[in-house]
Amino acid sequence: MLVRAACLQDLEGLVALAASAGGGLTSLPASEDKLRDRLLQIERSFAGAAMQADADYLLVMEAPDGRIVGSSGMLGAAGLREPWYSYRMGLTVAASTELEVYRQHPTLFLVNDLTGATALCSYFLAPEFRCGDFPRLLSKARFMFMADAPQDFSERVVVEMRGVSDADERSPFWDSLGQHFFRMDFARADYLTGIGNKAFIAEMMPKFPLYACFLSQAARDAIGKVHPDSEAGRLVLEEEGMRYQGYIDIFDGGATLEAQRGQIRAIRDSRTLLLAVGTPGDEAQPYLISNRGRENCRMISAPARVAAGTLVVAAESAERLKLRAGTLVRAVSLTG
Repeated sequence: MLVRAACLQDLEGLVALAASAGGGLTSLPASEDKLRDRLLQIERSFAGAAMQADADYLLVMEAPDGRIVGSSGMLGAAGLREPWYSYRMGLTVAASTELEVYRQHPTLFLVNDLTGATALCSYFLAPEFRCGDFPRLLSKARFMFMADAPQDFSERVVVEMRGVSDADERSPFWDSLGQHFFRMDFARADYLTGIGNKAFIAEMMPKFPLYACFLSQAARDAIGKVHPDSEAGRLVLEEEGMRYQGYIDIFDGGATLEAQRGQIRAIRDSRTLLLAVGTPGDEAQPYLISNRGRENCRMISAPARVAAGTLVVAAESAERLKLRAGTLVRAVSLTG
């Protein structure tokens, strides 16, 4: 399997991938026109022609038969062109000595605290490939790209995880909160924000703190949780050091994970090594390997062995990377 930079030629494959994702991939809508526009911006970003506030990077996973079976993206710096809203879970204390009352109320505060952070987005992998090293390859490939282009990304990296919803795409958090302020269902609101239409949030969302006790029990239970389909993805990100710090999605209450870029494991522990072509041997371990390119970036997972500043891989692996022996690559172990 190969992960590489998306390009306009991937339009048909990405439309098919987005259609198969249903409502779970709002930032990659199954619209040929919208995806074409986004791919043009993605090409400009990989070429280094976009400012960080506008930079949009998308990696795709390509199967041996050429099909696009997965995607994972990065926004250089979110919220610098229009506000990016989150809820922060805080605490409000009410106390009275005379009445002998002391109460702690978990409280939702509407904030723009994550403005300027690099945001991970558009992660989706076809169900038949959610096994082995494929999910880790697709998710962690983003960090390998960041490691080679740190100037293009912020120190803070965040990801809004998909929150709890049922088979009919009904969100208990939205039903208890958002629907009282927006005359639309959850799927419609989620779609509009996914395609970048966020102005209505500022106009309609209540600005005052909201006591969580006024929400339904199902809504309270959904705060900081993720959709069952996103649990595996959350575990991969937590392996990399990303953590929930009390920020949630304003629509479905899903957890926002975050980390300092330099503390993400694949960035911190990856090394640049000279590529050597040979026989990895019995000591080989699975590695995530990047050719360190931009428009032509290519990443694979393959058995490899580190020896005297070189990374020994089989000829087939070097061919998939389109590299010759003696080229510098970036590599990190997939096992720990």
